[in-house]
Amino acid sequence: MALRLAAHPFSVVFLLLLVVHAPAQPQPDDAGCNGILLTYTLQGRDKIRPFVPAPDSQPYAFRANATVRNSGTRPLRSWAMLLTFVHGEILVSVDGAVLTSGGDMPYNTTAAGAATSFTGYPQADLLTPIDTAGDLAKIQATVNLVGTLFAGPEPFQPLPSALSLADPAYACPPATNVSSSLSTCCVLTPAAAAGNTTSASETRRRTGDLVITYDVLQAHETTYLALVTLDNNAPLGRLDGWQLSWAWQRGEFISSMRGAYPREVGAGACLYGPQGQYYEGIDFSQVLNCDRRPVVVDLPPSRADDADIGRIDHCCRNGTILPKSMDVAHSKSAFQMEVYKMPPDLNRTKIHPPASFEVHGASPLNPEYACGQPIPVSPSEFPDPSGLASTTVALASWQAVCNITTSTSTSTTAGSASSKPPRCCVSFSASYNESVIPCRTCACGCPASARSTCSTMTPSMLLPPYALLMPFERRAKEALSWAEEKRLSVPNPMPCGDSCGVSINWHVATDFDGGWSARLTLFNWGDEDMQEWFTAIVMDKAYDGFEQAYSFNATAVGNSTIFIKAREGFNFLLRETNMSGVDYPVPGKLQSVLSFTKKTTPGIDVVAGDGFPSKVFFNGDECAMPLRIPSQSAANRGGIITMLLGLAASALLLLL
Repeated sequence: MALRLAAHPFSVVFLLLLVVHAPAQPQPDDAGCNGILLTYTLQGRDKIRPFVPAPDSQPYAFRANATVRNSGTRPLRSWAMLLTFVHGEILVSVDGAVLTSGGDMPYNTTAAGAATSFTGYPQADLLTPIDTAGDLAKIQATVNLVGTLFAGPEPFQPLPSALSLADPAYACPPATNVSSSLSTCCVLTPAAAAGNTTSASETRRRTGDLVITYDVLQAHETTYLALVTLDNNAPLGRLDGWQLSWAWQRGEFISSMRGAYPREVGAGACLYGPQGQYYEGIDFSQVLNCDRRPVVVDLPPSRADDADIGRIDHCCRNGTILPKSMDVAHSKSAFQMEVYKMPPDLNRTKIHPPASFEVHGASPLNPEYACGQPIPVSPSEFPDPSGLASTTVALASWQAVCNITTSTSTSTTAGSASSKPPRCCVSFSASYNESVIPCRTCACGCPASARSTCSTMTPSMLLPPYALLMPFERRAKEALSWAEEKRLSVPNPMPCGDSCGVSINWHVATDFDGGWSARLTLFNWGDEDMQEWFTAIVMDKAYDGFEQAYSFNATAVGNSTIFIKAREGFNFLLRETNMSGVDYPVPGKLQSVLSFTKKTTPGIDVVAGDGFPSKVFFNGDECAMPLRIPSQSAANRGGIITMLLGLAASALLLLL
C-alpha cells in the first residue's frame, strides 16, 4: 500500500492532506481538565559545592518550569500561582512571572514561610480556548525557575508539596505526582460559578492602605507617557518625604519627569548597556535615569509651578501624604514620566508596567508598607482639562496595593503583626494621684549599649508630674528622689528609658456628676519640628460622651476613635531645645483639654479605667501603652471627702 501510494503522482499531496486533516491529539497533561491546569516539572538538578556528608543537606542547582493553562470558559486575569517549596529552595532567577511579594533575587523561600506566590508577567491574563481557537500562546503561561535546593541524591525527586491558584474563586485539589511532575486542575467554586462571588482576577479597581496607580496616557512605538499616583486610604496612615522605587522588567529607562525626580540622575547604565547600542542617536546626557530599580522622590513646593518639572496636580509637597480624615486634597501624590522601551516591545500596544514597587517615608514615625505586584484594572478616567463636560480615559491602567505592616491596627485590611517596636509611647496621670505612670520600659526599643547599665524588664518607676518635661537621664534622678519621698521601692538595677521620639501624656483632670475632662499633652523629643501632626485616641466606654477639645480640632470618627489634629497656630510640634533657666534640654510641647459628658454614657467609671484610652496613635503609628492606670487610694479618697466636708462647713457658716 505504501509503495503504491509512493508511486502515484499525487501520493505526496495525499499524505500531506492526511497529516493536515488528521484529528488533533489531546495534550497528555490536560486530560479531563476543563478549568485551570497547573503543572510543575523538575527538569533536572546538578550537585554543586560545597559537598557535605549529610545527604539531605547537599545543595543542588535545579531547573524547573511551571505552567498555568486556562482550559475553562472564563478569562483568568492577573493570575497568581502558589508553590509550597519544602526543600530549602533558593530562587536565583524567575522568567515568565515575578514574585508577588516583590522580593529580590536570590529569594529564600524558607525564610518567606508560607507558599511562594508568583504573579504573571508579562503575560498577566490568560484568555479562553473558545475565544482564541485554542492558541496556547494566549491561554498558557510558562514560568522558568532556576535555583538551589537541599535534598538527598537521585532517584529522590524534590518537588513542592502543594500547587494552587491564589484566586479564592477557584478550588484546587491536591496535586498528583507523575514522573517528576506535579499537576492539578483548579475549578470555580460553586459560589463563583453561580456568580455569587467576585473573582480576584477581575479588572475592578483595587483598595488598600496605599494604592499605586500606573496609568499610560500616551503611547508611541518606542516611548510612552505614564502617570503614577499614590493614593492614601489608611484612616490613620501618613507619609513624610515619600520615596518610591520599582524594578523595570524589560530594559526600560526614564527620559524625563514632571512632579517628581530621581534620587540619582545619570545614564551611565544606558550608555554602556544595550540601550546605548540600540538608541545610538539619543543624547543620553539628557536622560534622567537608567537604573533597573530607580528611586523617585517628590519635589518641594517651590517647584510646583516650574515649567520644566512641575505643573502636575497633587505634586510638589515634599513627599507629604496625609490621611483623608485629615485632608482629602493632600491624601494623594502624583507625577508623570516619559519611558523609553526596548526590543522586542517596539510597538504602541506593547506596554508593560514596572514590578516590585516599594514605598518608604523619611520620618521614623511613618509606617512601613508591603506592596503587591501591579495588576491590570479598568482604565482610569480624568476630567477634561479644558473644562468640557467630557472624560479622558487612560490607554491602560495597573494598580499595586501596599498595606501597612508595622501596625495592623492602622491598616484597612488584615495583616500580620510586626515585631518592630512602636515609635511613640503614652503616660497616664490623674488629679486624684500625685504620681505619674510613665511610658513603659523600652517602649520603643532599647539600645544594646544601655542593657549593661539598666534593666530592660523592670517596670518603669513612678514620677512627679514635673519630670515629664525632663529627658530620661534627668528623669531617672527625679524618680529616685520621688521614691525616697513617697517611700517607694527602688529596683536594682534601675529600669531603662522608653527611647521614644514622641511621648503623650493623658491626664484625667476632673470628674464630677455630669461629666469629666482630660488633658492631652504631646512631647517631641526629636531634633526636627513636626508639621501637620495628628493623633487618634480610642476610648472604649467614654467615646459616646465626647464633647469637644479646646486647643485642638477633634472629631469623633467612629469605632470609638477620636481623631485630633492641630488648629491654626498649633500645627507645629517643635523639636527638643535648650531653654534658659534649666540645665537640660526641653521637649516641644502642645496640649489641650478634652471634655466629656456622662449623660450619654451612664454607668461610666472614670477612676476605674473608663477615663483612659485603650489605644493612642500619633501620625499613624500605634503608641506603646502603660500596663496600669493611676489608682485612687483610700488616703486620696479620704482627702477628697475631708475637703468636701470642709467646704460644706464653710458654706454653712456663711449661711448662718
